[in-house]
Amino acid sequence: MAGTMVETVPPGGRHETDVIIVGAGPVGLFAVFELGLLGIKARVIDILDHPGGQCIELYPEKPILDIPAIKSISGEGLTRQLLEQIEPFGAAFHLNEMAIGVEKTDDGKWRINTDMGTSIEAPVICIAAGGGSFQPKKPPIPGVDDYEGKSVFFAVRQREKFQGKTIVIAGGGDSALDWTINLQPIAKKITLVHRRPDFRAAPDSVEKMQALVDAGKIDLHIAQIDGLKGAGGEIEAVETTTKEGEKRDIPCDTLLAFYGLTMKLGPIAEFGLNLEENRIVVDTEKFESSVPSIFCIGDMAHYPGKLKLILSGFHEAALMSHGAFHYVFPDKKLKFQHTTSSKDLQAKVT
Repeated sequence: MAGTMVETVPPGGRHETDVIIVGAGPVGLFAVFELGLLGIKARVIDILDHPGGQCIELYPEKPILDIPAIKSISGEGLTRQLLEQIEPFGAAFHLNEMAIGVEKTDDGKWRINTDMGTSIEAPVICIAAGGGSFQPKKPPIPGVDDYEGKSVFFAVRQREKFQGKTIVIAGGGDSALDWTINLQPIAKKITLVHRRPDFRAAPDSVEKMQALVDAGKIDLHIAQIDGLKGAGGEIEAVETTTKEGEKRDIPCDTLLAFYGLTMKLGPIAEFGLNLEENRIVVDTEKFESSVPSIFCIGDMAHYPGKLKLILSGFHEAALMSHGAFHYVFPDKKLKFQHTTSSKDLQAKVT
């Protein structure tokens, strides 16, 4: 990310480290910090071309309100601060790469191979891959691929990019309503299109959206999008049809389509781990999987009472790091210390 140093390693080659972290979302990033406090080095693999995971892909500017001691922070802001926090530990990032296989080496370590020809060996693997690899569900609109990335988008990464735009937002979930509300102050015009009058979003968001409609600040059109008009990747209007069969073209220069995400477990499913509900079963002492020295934290981890929260993942990262220590340093005794009182730990993060 801009303004933060991230050591990105070119694809290919053979590498060694103490722990391979699969996933560069907030939980994977915090794991670098917890491991670093214990003197454990890490390399991070992620299929995206930047750290941050779902925080950056889905809500880079949407406020996150349940990080302890931080009243409100965006996904991008949280990622930036985590990267600043782990900078002293010099983690190497293998971005735009997908882990496609894992195998045991002759000396008992793990070797992960990526789709870009990279090979990394370590005594420990930590899977922090969220819900797996994910991609937006594209609307079944003829020719939508011709506009994608130019005037049709499935996520908002830079809010300012939509300044002064005439926007149609399609969808009825949280993302559609959140961005209708958040972009209204800067857009020239916004029309929210949903196929039915009921919405799947939080009640508070529905109320705020309806208030904007009542005030004449946005338009709401209950209809199905049938097609797009435009040329050269630049959209000029969306074609819609109501339940009653009434057709209407809505002029616009931007379409934001929020039809949800398709989550895929991907190659991790082939790692030989015990799975339940497409998640990796772990213990709650060390967050170790059914395979010794392979750990799992974050949304991918499954155990009784699991809450899919970033703050839960931070807790899991701390316990995972202590479990990993015994594999990385089998002949050492782990001494628990507090960062508030340990000069040794304080020196590591400065």
